[in-house]
Amino acid sequence: MVTRYADVVSLLTDPRCVVPPAEEAPEGGLAWLRASVSRFSPPDRHAARRAVGVAALDTLDPRELRVIAERLTGRILDRAASADNGGDRVDVTGDLARRVPLVVLAERLGLADPAAAVAEVTAVAAAYHPGAGPAAVRRADRAVAALLAMSPPAPAEVTANRLGLLVQAADATAGLIVAAVRHGLDAPDGLETDALLAEVLRLDPPVRVTRRVAADPLTLDGQPVRVGERLLLRFDAANRDPAVFPEPDRFRAGRANAALTFGAGPRGCPGQRHALALAAGVVGVLRRRCRPGGPTPDVPPTPLEVILR
Repeated sequence: MVTRYADVVSLLTDPRCVVPPAEEAPEGGLAWLRASVSRFSPPDRHAARRAVGVAALDTLDPRELRVIAERLTGRILDRAASADNGGDRVDVTGDLARRVPLVVLAERLGLADPAAAVAEVTAVAAAYHPGAGPAAVRRADRAVAALLAMSPPAPAEVTANRLGLLVQAADATAGLIVAAVRHGLDAPDGLETDALLAEVLRLDPPVRVTRRVAADPLTLDGQPVRVGERLLLRFDAANRDPAVFPEPDRFRAGRANAALTFGAGPRGCPGQRHALALAAGVVGVLRRRCRPGGPTPDVPPTPLEVILR
């Protein structure tokens, strides 16, 4: 387990530390998707697959994504305000955080039914990492097939990596939005939403860990690391390293050093600007139009409610 900021950066940028690769699988299901995306690819295939995702992201203007997310969030709040059943409360987790970013991205990536894609992407995300139960994997297999049917024509590996962008955005962007609402709905109006999100990423990261395997022997903080040894890199701990962040447990927007939540090195998240734009679109509207709905949950995705002003 690696917790120091400098050590996490060192391992993220060390070519001797590789991502545990996914096993190859026939086209069409969850195992195939995991084996085809850059995230779980071995070093010799990672760059080409990452380039597919980067090319897709290059067609998306983060500023435009933010505006579209703002508009969709506003429409959802308008519908809640006009509901006949006392609709002054909004479920941030279900109605906004898990919906708006995926609808916007799915539409911009050309999926035939962006609204329907939300449930399918969510099902894939629930089983994306090793350890999911058989029922979740079966549901994810069906969801991958549905997403393939919605996707525009393209080579299988291209489609897989475009879908991978949606899956990686699902939990991470939703978690960032929920955490930003928990930490910042009562923040001063003068605090820019971008600054709020940057500190939330550090203090309450939606992605808390990543994993690496030592492909060659190396030394970490004076200790030998053997070939094949697994390393758990703790973003949540590194982001509170007092050697880098003074008063690490205090919410202080505008810190000089960047959180490691989006990773670093050749496998750093290529969609950082896009994820932040989508989150800012949702959170900015909520800060203007809503107030806290009472005691907030400790851990997403427990439903988090806000009240329309």
